[in-house]
Amino acid sequence: MKGLFNSKKSPKKHGAGESSDSHHSQNHSPHLQDKPQPQIPRQSSPVKPSTTTTATSTTATTATTGTARSPTKRSSHPASTAQREQPKSRSSRSYARHSTDQASSSSSRRSKIDPNTHPLNLPPEQLKRLSAQYNMSNRNSIDKMDIDKDTPAPPPTSPPPVQTQAPFTIPVNSPPTNGVKKSTKDEGAEGPAPPPPAHRSNPSSPVPTDSEAAEAHKADGNRFFKQRDYSRAIAEYTSAIQLMPDEPTYLSNRAAAYMSDSQYESALEDCSRAVDLDPNNAKFLLRLARIYTSLGRPDEAMTTFARIQPPASAKDMAAAKEMQLHTRAAQDALDRGTSGSMVLHALDQAEKLLGPGAGRPRKWQLMRGNAYLKMGGANSFGEAQNVAMALLRQNSQDPEALVLRGRALYAQGENDKAIQHFRKALSCDPDFKDGVKWLRTVQKLDRMKEEGNAEYKAGRWQAAFDKYSAALQVDPSNRGTNSKLYQNRALCRLKLKQFNDAIADCEKAISLDSSYIKARKTKANALGQAERWEDVIREWKSIQELDPEDRSIPKEIRKAELELKKSQRKDYYKILEVAKDADENAIKKAYRKLAIKHHPDKNPNDDEAAERFKDIGEAYETLSDPQKRARYDSGEDLVDPSDMFGGGGMGGGMSGGIDPEILFSMMNGGASFGGAQGFPGRGYGGHSRAQGFPGGFHFG
Repeated sequence: MKGLFNSKKSPKKHGAGESSDSHHSQNHSPHLQDKPQPQIPRQSSPVKPSTTTTATSTTATTATTGTARSPTKRSSHPASTAQREQPKSRSSRSYARHSTDQASSSSSRRSKIDPNTHPLNLPPEQLKRLSAQYNMSNRNSIDKMDIDKDTPAPPPTSPPPVQTQAPFTIPVNSPPTNGVKKSTKDEGAEGPAPPPPAHRSNPSSPVPTDSEAAEAHKADGNRFFKQRDYSRAIAEYTSAIQLMPDEPTYLSNRAAAYMSDSQYESALEDCSRAVDLDPNNAKFLLRLARIYTSLGRPDEAMTTFARIQPPASAKDMAAAKEMQLHTRAAQDALDRGTSGSMVLHALDQAEKLLGPGAGRPRKWQLMRGNAYLKMGGANSFGEAQNVAMALLRQNSQDPEALVLRGRALYAQGENDKAIQHFRKALSCDPDFKDGVKWLRTVQKLDRMKEEGNAEYKAGRWQAAFDKYSAALQVDPSNRGTNSKLYQNRALCRLKLKQFNDAIADCEKAISLDSSYIKARKTKANALGQAERWEDVIREWKSIQELDPEDRSIPKEIRKAELELKKSQRKDYYKILEVAKDADENAIKKAYRKLAIKHHPDKNPNDDEAAERFKDIGEAYETLSDPQKRARYDSGEDLVDPSDMFGGGGMGGGMSGGIDPEILFSMMNGGASFGGAQGFPGRGYGGHSRAQGFPGGFHFG
């Protein structure tokens, strides 16, 4: 009953070929206890058992097995090492001892295993058997020792009998046997061990072909594309293309991924290759046309749509058609020379049809820059330069961008820098016609401008006028340069006493450049010489609004107001029909002639003759006296002494609005403005503002 209880308390699983016969263990228990042997410590390194021990163990095992089993009842399984090494239960093994025969038999079975041989080189059946034997050995070790070495087991109530272990010694220098047991007669001989069999592994699934691997990458790419993970989809399609580089489907799929990722140039390259490989594939052609549309190339898109059979739908072609319409409208507006704003509007509408994230086409940017040049103005010229600089950052050797920037500089009057850009463009492309055209234009205009300036310096007003007029015909579209030419020509007209024509030239200059202050000042001077004082005052006030920091403008306004007052009184020069710079003899001669003509005795039927005769006398009296004439010319006779000073003398300010320079001139003998009398060709007030060097050009 004790053996039965122990076998049920600690059941163990056995490997193949093992027996769980407890009767075999019980029959040997008395035998193990009758023959105690001293316990042999376990070796740290395995040692091969000797031949004598192996033979003895074999004999003992055979005898024991014969006494335990019935001669008439045989086991259905052959006896194995694991069966003969069936351990006892934990309760009975704690104080039991193994017999010498059983230990010898176990050592004999273990001698078949060579630890130096790699287990993967053994046959599967032997590897399985050795694994089971190793597991049983571990079970014996666990049953014989305490697992937790840190905590010692409590001492037993009665001293256990000395437990012995079968010796397990293996010669260190013995050659490997590769798991094959030597025969008894060959055990003494040391011969070369047979080579171990080669390791054989079961082959895995067959290696896929390039076509199958490419299809797998394509399937993964399609999955990532549906998930909108375009970068990973591109990577998978790229792997498929590397395996099958001439497969158009993979190229087209990667083009679709590039297009969705806003990489239109790469998409165009892939789709073009796909179309080259399969020219009649409608799906590839449709995708190529859409890429052209996204890149802003509607002409190529429409050409590709025409190749699709059956024809593409109107919905597919709508964007390309609309884009083509807008771009052609912009180009026509530039060619006809219409407003630049119409060009910009058409380009803005076309850009709305570009693909998401697509940049502006280079051709459209050049059209936009030319439109800004056509619009004119400082802001527009600056925008044109920005467009040119954006193109030059992408390609510093772009001849069209260089010419565009040179034209912007030329329009702003920086002709030297413009010439440098035109020459650089020609160095990049010597046959570039626009570069040659604009270089010659700027050089010719500079030459004619210099010739006109030289004539003006020499005092040849008509020759200078002719040079400036010819320069205006060189480039009628250059608003900035032509405005300066008109202003210079107006100065020549002032010298030629052509006041109204000078005013007209100034107005043309202002129409080309509304912020051109020099032209406005020249116009004010021309109006003054034409004695249109109200217009003079109005013009100077508009100039003051444009340039409030100029302190000379308020003085000019006060002078014009004084001249307006003077013009509203009797004009003695007009009454005597003489010029303002007439000398004393001319004044006397004119007086005598008019006095005889308008004498009341000679005009008895004319009631106004007496009044005219009276005015002629007053005019002669004033103009014949140098002091009175000077006071008259300076306007001193119009100033009320009580209005000259306010608030107690000079410190109180000028309440009458009289310019201090005019007052100082009057107090020093009544000299006219600038020390001259009247307006003898020197502008109103004797000033020679319109005279001198023309301010319209910067000479270099």
